[in-house]
Amino acid sequence: MVANTISKPAKKSSKPVQVNLYEAKTHLSDLVERAAGGEEILIAKAGKPKARLTGVNLPRKALRKLGRNVMGITYIAPDFDAPLPEEILKDFGL
Repeated sequence: MVANTISKPAKKSSKPVQVNLYEAKTHLSDLVERAAGGEEILIAKAGKPKARLTGVNLPRKALRKLGRNVMGITYIAPDFDAPLPEEILKDFGL
């Protein structure tokens, strides 16, 4: 494989790209980016595939359910924002 083909992402195909071990070491960061983009890359030694480089499928963050906040509180007392009692205000120096 010619070295300049490594830096160019291949068109999406079902056939994995094969790269020899020396080229893989030389262009590892480019190959990792391509694998993260969905491309499958085979790393070969003496023309025989030895390893497969693919992207990682991380689980997506669960969407928040409507009507719930992060802590799961679904009820707020009607007097939530009522003025504080005098003894508590004194503790705060107010």
